[in-house]
Amino acid sequence: MTRKRTFDEEVALEAIRATFWDRGYAATSLDDIMQATGLGKGSLYAAFGNKRRMFELALRRYCSGLLADAKHQLRGPDAGAMRRLDAYLRRMSGIFTSSKRGCLLSKAVAEVVGEDDKTDEIVLQCFQNFERVLAELLTQAKRAGETRPDLNVRQSANLVMAVIRGMEGMGKGGVGASTLKGVIKSTLDSIAA
Repeated sequence: MTRKRTFDEEVALEAIRATFWDRGYAATSLDDIMQATGLGKGSLYAAFGNKRRMFELALRRYCSGLLADAKHQLRGPDAGAMRRLDAYLRRMSGIFTSSKRGCLLSKAVAEVVGEDDKTDEIVLQCFQNFERVLAELLTQAKRAGETRPDLNVRQSANLVMAVIRGMEGMGKGGVGASTLKGVIKSTLDSIAA
């Protein structure tokens, strides 16, 4: 007969996500996770599986939040789509220059991708979903006449995604906000009408 769990799995998973996000995969020990969640090894393994499985669950949760935030920030009518993109990129630039925490997705790419098919799949799916969000926004901007008429929406969505990933590394590495604002301006100038 299995015992009923006496802890909130959502709260525990959030603590696991925060621990991996703060420390990265390799630097996070099971003791770190136990301390963050207040749970013992048996409870963690029974609820979430081994460390790699916990990381996969944390990464899925992170990617879901990343995409939900992007959709929320970029949602709106066709007119004004480029303004929303500019505001989103500036917001992300501010986060990148003010926090050394970085991005759990980037940490996964740096530490785990290529070693585990499941993590590879999560990362690729996150990038593909993010590309779709950006492509939808750029399609709106194109319909509203805010982009070049010959704009390749998919290529431009991938460009914006690459710029975001690059700005994260630059900001974490100490590059200032004014430099990142220049990157944003150049990116948007290459897309805008």
